[in-house]
Amino acid sequence: MEKYMLSIDQGTTSSRAMIFGKDGACVASAQEPFEQHFPKPGWVEHDPEDLWRTVCDCIRQALAKANIRPGQIAGIGITNQRETTILWEKNTGRPVYNAIVWQCRRTAPLVEKLKASDPEFVEKVREKTGLVPDAYFSATKIQWILEEVPGLKARAGQGEILFGTVDSWILYRLTGGTSHATDYSNASRTMLFNISTLSWDEELCRFFHIPMCMLPQALPGASEFGYVSTDIPGLEAIAGVGIYSILGDQPAALFGQTCFDRGDIKNTYGTGCFTLMNVGETPIISRRGLVTSAAWSIEGKTTYALEGSVFNGGSTIQWLRDELKLIDHASDCDVLAETVPDNAGVYLVPAFSGLGAPYWDMYARGAILGLTRGSTKAHIARAALEGIAYQVYDLVSLMEEESDCQITTLKVDGGASVSRFMMQFQADILNCKVDRAKERETTSQGVAYLGGLFCGYWKDMDELRNLRHCDTLFAANMQEETRQKLLANWKKAVSRVASWEEKEE
Repeated sequence: MEKYMLSIDQGTTSSRAMIFGKDGACVASAQEPFEQHFPKPGWVEHDPEDLWRTVCDCIRQALAKANIRPGQIAGIGITNQRETTILWEKNTGRPVYNAIVWQCRRTAPLVEKLKASDPEFVEKVREKTGLVPDAYFSATKIQWILEEVPGLKARAGQGEILFGTVDSWILYRLTGGTSHATDYSNASRTMLFNISTLSWDEELCRFFHIPMCMLPQALPGASEFGYVSTDIPGLEAIAGVGIYSILGDQPAALFGQTCFDRGDIKNTYGTGCFTLMNVGETPIISRRGLVTSAAWSIEGKTTYALEGSVFNGGSTIQWLRDELKLIDHASDCDVLAETVPDNAGVYLVPAFSGLGAPYWDMYARGAILGLTRGSTKAHIARAALEGIAYQVYDLVSLMEEESDCQITTLKVDGGASVSRFMMQFQADILNCKVDRAKERETTSQGVAYLGGLFCGYWKDMDELRNLRHCDTLFAANMQEETRQKLLANWKKAVSRVASWEEKEE
C-alpha cells in the first residue's frame, strides 16, 4: 500500500492541505479562505475556530481527492503564519479572545513605552532573541490580551490559560488537547525565546509579565509532536498518525528549497518579499536591521537563518493594476516592461508603508522619479518590476556582508516569481543565478520533507536535494558598468524619499 506525507499550511488568509508522494510531487491539495476581522484601524484578528475549521475541511478534501485509506499517511507536518497569537483555556480548549494576527499594530505604543522605560531593552532583546523589538512579534500581543480580558492575568498565573502561535493551536486541537508544544522556529518569533540556549527566557517573560506556565514546550522542528485524535469527525483516515514536523512558513520554504548548506539563500515573492539565508549552526546577530531565528533542528543540530523583509513586492504590481489602472492583469506588467529597451531613467521606489532593511525608515513614502515628457506607462511598469528586484538586492547584499558568504545562486518561489522579466533583472542586478523552483508551494513541501526525514519516509537530505526541480534558471547577462550605474541611481532615488512623512511629536 503506497504511503504519503500530509502537510497542513495554516496561512494568513487561507488554510491549505497538501499530500506529497515519494517523488516529492503533490498528489492532491485543498485550500479554503476564512474571514479577516478589523475591529479598529491597524487591528487585525482571526477567529481561532475558523482556523481550525478550515484546516479540518482542507484535510478532508485532500484525503478524498487522493482516495487515501487508513494507514496510507506516513506522517504529518504543520507550517503556519508566524507570530499570530492565541490564548485558550487549558481545561476546555476554548479561545479566550480572537487571534491577534502578526500584521496587527495595536501594541506598537506598548513597545515604544517599553523602549523608553528601559534603554537596555532593545539590546537585551536583540542579543537573546535575534529580533528587533516590535509589535510584529508575539510577546506584547500576549501581554495585551492578559491585561485587557478581565480576570485573565490571575487565571494565567494559576496555569488555567495556555498560549500558542497558530502551529500550537492546530497541534492542540489535532491531538485532542494532549500536546501543547511548538518548534524552535515559531518560538523564535515570540520575543520570549533565547535562540542560543533554545529555551524560553525567564528574564524576558518577567519583563513582559507573562507566566511561563502558559508557554508551549519548545521542541526541535523534527520531533514526535503527538498523534491525531480518534475523535475528529471526517479525519478517521489519519487517526493515530504522528505529527513529525512543525516549521514557521518562511523557514519551511527555506527547507523546501533545499537550502541545506551555509550561505544558501531563497526569496519568496509574495505581497511582500521574504529573503532567508542559511547561516549554519551559529546564529549571527545582525547590526543592520535583519533578524535571526532558529530555522530547523534535526538529529541534534539546529540551523539558523538571517531574514529580511521587503514590505511591498507583488503589492506594487497590484497597485499599478487596481489604483493606477495602468494594467488590466498582473501579467500585463511583464508585457509592457518588455516593450522598452530600458527604464529611460525612471525609478519607482515602492515605499508605500516605509522602507525595511537596510534603511528602516518608517517615514519614507513611495515615489516615481526621473520622469520626462517621453516617459510612458511602459517605463513605469518596468520601473515597478525593477524596484522590487532592487529591494531584494539590498537585502541580499546586506546578508552577504553580515554572513561573509558570497552568493552565487538565489532560489526563488512565490506568485510574483512568474515574472520572467523580473527574474532576469534580479539575476542581472545581483550578478548571480536565479533558480526558480518548479513547485511553487515550497512552504508545504518543506514541512513535509522535514517530517518525512524524521519518520524515515525519505532517507536523507541528499535524497531531498534530488527531488527539487528547477523550472527556469536565469543567468546574469548585464555589463558591470550598466549594473553599477543602475544601482547608483537606485540609491539616489531611495535617498529622495527618505523621511518624507513628517514625524508626529
